[in-house]
Amino acid sequence: MKRLFAIALLFTGFAARAQETPTVTARVEPDSIMIGDRFDYIIDVEKDLVQVVEFPEFQNAEGKLELVESCPVDTLERDGRRLKLRKRYRLAAFDEGKYNLGAAQVLYADKNILDTLRSTDSVYLEVATFQIDSTSQSIYDLKGQKNLPFRFRELSGYIKWGIFFILALLIAGYALKRYLASRGKGFGDLFKPAPPLPPHVAAIQALEALHNQKLWQNNKHKLYYSGLTDILRTYIAARWGFGAMEMTSDEIIETMRAEELPDKARMDLTAILRDADLVKFAKATPEAEQNEADYLKAYYFVEETKIAEEETPDEEEAPKEN
Repeated sequence: MKRLFAIALLFTGFAARAQETPTVTARVEPDSIMIGDRFDYIIDVEKDLVQVVEFPEFQNAEGKLELVESCPVDTLERDGRRLKLRKRYRLAAFDEGKYNLGAAQVLYADKNILDTLRSTDSVYLEVATFQIDSTSQSIYDLKGQKNLPFRFRELSGYIKWGIFFILALLIAGYALKRYLASRGKGFGDLFKPAPPLPPHVAAIQALEALHNQKLWQNNKHKLYYSGLTDILRTYIAARWGFGAMEMTSDEIIETMRAEELPDKARMDLTAILRDADLVKFAKATPEAEQNEADYLKAYYFVEETKIAEEETPDEEEAPKEN
């Protein structure tokens, strides 16, 4: 009797363990579609709270179904320790026929158990196509391209607008010619490059642009003095016609001795070049007052040494009436 009771307890334990295993069900919605339509392949799992299941990636052995979207796992309901999960795969079918998707499978892990759980029933899908009634519908060959006769009115609008555009260009060209002739110029003058700026004008513009960059205010003293001396070298090369850009500071100072310069301009040029060499090669950091002073020295050096502009002769005075 004791032996029978032990066997009954053993079977009861197995039954209880079997009930605790997650259950898997699967279906398709809808189960019948037209070719090219989409449908949902749904897998539901009921399990205990501590049990772990993993839904697989959808695999179609026949290769006739296309996965459109794999939706995230949803928790449908929770009753105590029981959970109901749902995984939805959105698919599409492009071949006619009846498909056996087989039993749904999920991976199950619980303590030392690792197993694959399957649904009890296989899932079927029917894909239908459009039926053509050959008795009422006839199939014909492709027709050849039909050549239509040329009609002038199809191009008349383009011709009218083309003539109008040409006339507008001629009128505009004639008006421009009259305007240029009144100023003693021709069409060729429109395409002439602008005359180069005088050396002192280009130098003053470059100095003002350098001043607006605020380099030394941002601790870029070397860049500031390099720009300052480059402007002066360019001006000297254009003003006196020797290669100041390739000369050292001492060579420039020595070469400028032969030129007629105001004493102040000569001293300012020497001071700027010496200060620039200290900053660029000795890594000196001038004060703000010196930076501004060197800028003003360069500005007035250009102003004091520029070529005097030629004055246009005054118009002859009209003879006085007697």
